[in-house]
Amino acid sequence: MNGTEAVARILQAEGVEYLFAYPNNPIIDAAAAIGIRPIIARTEKTLLNMTDGFSRATNGRRLGVCAVQAGPGIENAYGGVAQAYADSVPMLILPGGPDQHRLGVPGGEYDPLPTYRNVTKWAARVNYVERVPEMLRRAFSQLRVGQGAPVLLEIPRDVMGAEVDEARFAYTPARGYRSAGDPEDVAEAARLLLAASRPVLHAGHGALWAEAWDELRELAELLQIPVMTTMAGKSVFPEDHPLSVGAGGHTLARAAGEALVRADLILGVGASFAKGSFSAPLPAGKTLVQITNAERDIDRDYRTDHAVIGDAKLVLRQLIDEVRAQGGGGARGGYIDAAGEIRESREAERQEWLPRLTSAESPINPYRVIWELSNAVDHRETMVTHDSGNPRDQTLTFFNSLAPRGYLGWGKSTQLGTGLGIALGAKLAYPDKLVINIMGDLAFGTAATEVETAVRERLPIMTILLNNSRMGGYGHHMPAASERFGSNQLSGRYAGVAAELGAYSERVEDPNEVAAAIGRGIAATREGRPVVLEMITKEEPVFPSAGAVLAAAGERVSAGLY
Repeated sequence: MNGTEAVARILQAEGVEYLFAYPNNPIIDAAAAIGIRPIIARTEKTLLNMTDGFSRATNGRRLGVCAVQAGPGIENAYGGVAQAYADSVPMLILPGGPDQHRLGVPGGEYDPLPTYRNVTKWAARVNYVERVPEMLRRAFSQLRVGQGAPVLLEIPRDVMGAEVDEARFAYTPARGYRSAGDPEDVAEAARLLLAASRPVLHAGHGALWAEAWDELRELAELLQIPVMTTMAGKSVFPEDHPLSVGAGGHTLARAAGEALVRADLILGVGASFAKGSFSAPLPAGKTLVQITNAERDIDRDYRTDHAVIGDAKLVLRQLIDEVRAQGGGGARGGYIDAAGEIRESREAERQEWLPRLTSAESPINPYRVIWELSNAVDHRETMVTHDSGNPRDQTLTFFNSLAPRGYLGWGKSTQLGTGLGIALGAKLAYPDKLVINIMGDLAFGTAATEVETAVRERLPIMTILLNNSRMGGYGHHMPAASERFGSNQLSGRYAGVAAELGAYSERVEDPNEVAAAIGRGIAATREGRPVVLEMITKEEPVFPSAGAVLAAAGERVSAGLY
């Protein structure tokens, strides 16, 4: 057999079901010949977003694998890989490459390794066909051990075409490994937690990857501690739970802001404690304790007072046992009714935002769309993702997630159009789930042709398109261009585009028709049809921005209003 056939057999041995592909790579046909279904998108970026969504939705238990062609294929794929790297999503990229005797020729074919080493955990090239099993096994080991991230393995043309003795071919699938924390570190974390009067659990994406939701809930209930999640960690803790304070990113739930301001200790579970535009800032003066499987997270942007290095699920189990051993559990001295405080905060937030959430204005208020969507779906059988910008900031705090991976939050790298690909990958992983992508008209313009991908690949997701005919949130970056030339104004009737690409679509202008349209869209997905619902909305400039929410919470604390 040749190198290409060897790669396909290894993918099969590793349990790969789908090969996300863009169409000039011999691995595609070799894999299809042995039953691995190729999934072909319209652009490499969306293809990588689909690969990301598949790995993300399954917590890496079923890894996304992507094959693109040498040169322009891997050049175009960079944005999608960078997005996955920003969110620590494991996936395997298999680009083709030039014959090795052409490497280093001035003006020759693109060498991805120097560039991609910045956005991958490991990037390498197979230099001999006999090394295909060895190097692919290392690639899968890298994907299954430690913090997740993309891995790239280039397979040059001469290696793909070279013959290997089938009698000598042998491959054993790679396995994953997890480690618990140092017992002394765990004991100190328990001591700090029990000594705190107002601790908060800050659950990040790592808690989802570790599938630590049961342990997180057990610890929260054991000590009656409020739980907030990051944008990427949203859905690891049910947001209808009395101890849930909601999520935070660029926007922040009121209860989460109040909990952070009042906290004396913040315990990060699978959280990097990163600073940035899309991470809720942590107020100063708090003791920070971190549970992470990545040493690079320690002292990253904030000073870490104490850390436990290990898998979040295993470390939380150790911590629960240690808390009990140290006499923790139940009402402690100076007991605070955290659930009661959270209930009051949630109700105050609901009253503040209800006029927008139930607005009858036209054009439609986007918060009304999110409200109606939240009321229409079975949250435990639905997976929702957002796109960049306004849809992310409007959805994060007002769409409750009740089941793990019921919300696929993403960000840090915030490329427009990413949510559509993530939703398509998630639907492939869970065909029986209702999968919904919420995006703006600017984002739709970057990925609209992928509606045809959904039709062709039989992936009936529902896209809620919030069309405000603006580059929402960008006008203030270019005020002169926007005022004098209308540079941030957009136009188009996108429901018609979606219909021509084969989807079920509606254009909705009446706020009183939003709920009914969503109901019809859900019904159409059950019939196997991709759906695009174009909601004609106003530009809504008001958001619960993290900075403003924290400032308001600080003022209430200072005024003694709690």
